[in-house]
Amino acid sequence: MEDFLAACSRIHRCWHECATSRDIDGLLALYAEDAVLESPLVPALFDARASGILRGREELRGFLSAGARSRPIDLVRWYRTDKWLTDGERLLVWEYPRETPGGEQVEIVEVMEIADGLICRHRIYWGWLGTGLLVRNAVQKTGRTTAPTSEN
Repeated sequence: MEDFLAACSRIHRCWHECATSRDIDGLLALYAEDAVLESPLVPALFDARASGILRGREELRGFLSAGARSRPIDLVRWYRTDKWLTDGERLLVWEYPRETPGGEQVEIVEVMEIADGLICRHRIYWGWLGTGLLVRNAVQKTGRTTAPTSEN
């Protein structure tokens, strides 16, 4: 059986390769059958999914496919380094930073829990640039001209 660090290295490499080439089946093969994914992009793509949580490969398939179709190319540069972090037994973490050699990109931190060589839980954290895009998208969907406040 593949050791944990080798699994992290493989997942780090393969996830990026599959995501950049929009290989949905390749991405899904990296996840456990009952994997959980959490992202603020979920409600942005699927209004009915206000929780931002998906469970199982079939729900992930819909999300990954929709994300690949609606990706804003100018802000998704897929720049990252070959560096990743782990606690040595459960977590794999890496960043797509805002600042890149080619300009700004949506900044994301990928946090994955790995078990038996597969992603069993995946949390995606967005930075301030990406969060602003999500808020603007949500405001547009409501037909408002500004973001809601506690007063409106």
